Amino acid sequence: MLIRIQPIQEGVLHQWQRWVRALGALGFLFCGLAGQPAYADGSVSSLGMGYGARDQAAFGRFLAVIQQYNASGERFRIDSHCQSACTMFLSIRNVCVTPGATLLFHAGGSMQKGIISASTTQQMLSTYNAALRQYVSDNHFMDTFAFHPISGDEIIRRFRYPACR
Repeated sequence: MLIRIQPIQEGVLHQWQRWVRALGALGFLFCGLAGQPAYADGSVSSLGMGYGARDQAAFGRFLAVIQQYNASGERFRIDSHCQSACTMFLSIRNVCVTPGATLLFHAGGSMQKGIISASTTQQMLSTYNAALRQYVSDNHFMDTFAFHPISGDEIIRRFRYPACR
């Protein structure tokens, strides 16, 4: 069986493109409204920041989020996979952690270049409460780029971070 495809006339193509653009704009508007989280606060998953900072500029974005939420007092949820710079969100004054979250700790620096930065590592450590800071230091979690996971449940129970309700 041979299927013959007719060429699309130029006027029809432009009309089709206008319809697609119009539908796309409506879809974007709808998704923008429907895609809002059910809660009014921010979260790791809604910001898509769970995989940490790839470079110094990205690291700065994490610091900006921390500053923004500390200034506003809004709730911030650590609700999913959270590694590297993401763990600094624990310093947000109105943070909560879901029991199902996983936080992964390691030294700060450039993984791509294999260079550990003592100052970046210290900056990350300074954002954890005393008990967590002591634990990750004593267990050498911040000495290498190897990931060391701690469950959200343990962050809540053992290190006394508030659970999300």
